[in-house]
Amino acid sequence: MDSAALLDLLGNENRRRILRLLARKPCYVTEISEYLGVSPKAVIDHLQKLEEAGLVDSRVDERRRKYFSIARNLRLEVNVSPYEFGTKSAYSASRSLDMARCRYLSIHVEAESDESSDGESDESRGDPRQRDGELRELASELERLETLENELSMAQRWVQGQLTDVMDRISEQIGERDGRFYAELLSALADGAETTEAAARRVDASPEMTEDALRRLKDLGVVGHEDGRWRLV
Repeated sequence: MDSAALLDLLGNENRRRILRLLARKPCYVTEISEYLGVSPKAVIDHLQKLEEAGLVDSRVDERRRKYFSIARNLRLEVNVSPYEFGTKSAYSASRSLDMARCRYLSIHVEAESDESSDGESDESRGDPRQRDGELRELASELERLETLENELSMAQRWVQGQLTDVMDRISEQIGERDGRFYAELLSALADGAETTEAAARRVDASPEMTEDALRRLKDLGVVGHEDGRWRLV
């Protein structure tokens, strides 16, 4: 899907909220309607647009209820700078991506040296040959940074693919319908959410529901609790 069209599609808050809910678990229209506080007809309209874009798909269970879930692992990048505005979307990379092709993923930050400028005279600074040399160096640095930007984008896609795979496996290990919720909760703890309230905000759930889930994870030996703070074991 064209990245600009995708950006327009996700400009609607209710569609973003639908995707946020489906990222936790598959849902049917009534559940989504209650979560959003909008009519089922409006939910169906949003789901239809998301399905046409290939972001959402559906299945029918044994009770003939239609469940919706996220269909794609997709990354959308937006870049705004004084020299560029652009969007880039791509499927998240798989494990088979050859990261050895990335030349600059080990970033070396070199401190700028003041020696070259301190000893320069006004005359040398005005030398056309020196200016040409500096311009060539800047052009070379621009090329290196453009390559680095592309490689970082590839690395982010690769990491997203790995994160999704690990969280899928966590969901399978939990083995419940709310397995995705537990995976999302562990992700929040890994990213620095230490209190029940902070974790609840990150997973968009009530503190009571979050507390119950954290205590279950504690019983499983996955998380620890000390001085009112949760952490991964």
